Amino acid sequence: MILDLYHYYEEDQGPFKNLSSLEINEAEEILQKLRCEGDTFASKRSLDYLRIRRELESKARESFINKGGKPKNLYPQYMTLGACEWIREWFKNGRHIQIPLAKFKEDSISFTYGDLFPTMRYQDGREYRGQVYTISEINELLNKYGLPQVWNREGNQGPERYIEVQIWNDEVIKKYRHM
Repeated sequence: MILDLYHYYEEDQGPFKNLSSLEINEAEEILQKLRCEGDTFASKRSLDYLRIRRELESKARESFINKGGKPKNLYPQYMTLGACEWIREWFKNGRHIQIPLAKFKEDSISFTYGDLFPTMRYQDGREYRGQVYTISEINELLNKYGLPQVWNREGNQGPERYIEVQIWNDEVIKKYRHM
C-alpha cells in the first residue's frame, strides 16, 4: 500500500480550496473567471460542471456511509494515492502537499479508482466504475490492477489516471491550508 497522499494546487491560491464548499453563485463566479482566463485545466470545465460535481459528490458520500464511513463534511477535499506529477500541469504554478495516509482515520476517507467524474459516469464494464472504496478495498484493487498513474501515464488506456482520495473530515488537512 502507498503510504502517502498528495494534494496538488495553484501556488497563488493555496491548498485545499473547494468550489463545492461555496455557495453556488460564488462558485460559478470563480469558475467563470477561470474559464475567461483560459490558462488552467479548470478553464475547460463545462457549464454544468458544478451541478454534476455536486451530484457525484453526494453519490460518493452516500456510498461511503453505506460502507461504514463517517463523513463530517458534505463535500470532500481531494488528494491522490501516490504521486501523480503530471497533475501539476493543470496549474500555472503548481505545488503539492504530501501527507502520510496513516494520519487519517479510516472512516474519514474514501477512494475511487480514477477521478470521481469518469469513475462515476463512464460505463465500460470495468468493476471499479461507479464504486467508492475503503482503505482495505482499495488495497485489493491495487494488488489486482496497480496504480493507474503507472500503467496509464499518458491516459491512452482509459480515463483512470490516478486513484483519487476523498477527504471527508478536515481534521488532518486544516493545518496545511495556510501553506
